[in-house]
Amino acid sequence: MDKIHVGIYGKRDAPCPLVVLNTVNGEGQAVYDAVGSSDITLMAVDGLSWNDDLSPWAVPAVFRNGEPFGGLADSYIGDLVSSLIPDTVREYSLRPSCMIIAGYSLAGLFAVYSAYRTDMFSRIVSVSGSLWFPGFLEYALSNSMKADPEKVYRSLGDREARTVNPVMKTVQDNTERLHEHFLSLGISSEYELNPGNHFQDAVLRMAKGIRRSVL
Repeated sequence: MDKIHVGIYGKRDAPCPLVVLNTVNGEGQAVYDAVGSSDITLMAVDGLSWNDDLSPWAVPAVFRNGEPFGGLADSYIGDLVSSLIPDTVREYSLRPSCMIIAGYSLAGLFAVYSAYRTDMFSRIVSVSGSLWFPGFLEYALSNSMKADPEKVYRSLGDREARTVNPVMKTVQDNTERLHEHFLSLGISSEYELNPGNHFQDAVLRMAKGIRRSVL
């Protein structure tokens, strides 16, 4: 955890939603600006070992020249819950009215997975989440979350499933099945398709998901 950096954007010293956003390129400020609301606090976490810290279990690389996944999400969730979030709340005198976990791509997968490992987060935002991850759909359908979230928001680009990769092409089917599963549990679950592929308008899509989670 030595390389991890936390950036705080938005309201302090007053009750408001705290959005914990795992980032890959230090885009916390850009996402906060795009949300367009001063009534949240955004805690942007950067410096993660992306393929390791955000993956629920170890699997080999799923595309050519890609990196394998280390499966260290449980360890990172433990660090978030026990030290990183509480220490940040104390240091910046934050007053969370609710806790939201948010992320894009593999961090979107992590956001959903976290609901099965901790009850700290009452709302989940998964944007272009890597729900193609091998074994994750089966895990999510056959296990119970620590506590049912108040809201779950998921979105995908409408071209993300158009790939020859047999693993990654399952992303839309898996996302839609999990959306229906959460609805069947009585959870407020929202799912929408955005124009474009996985890499289009990432900051704007992430901001839209965060806005939807705090309405």
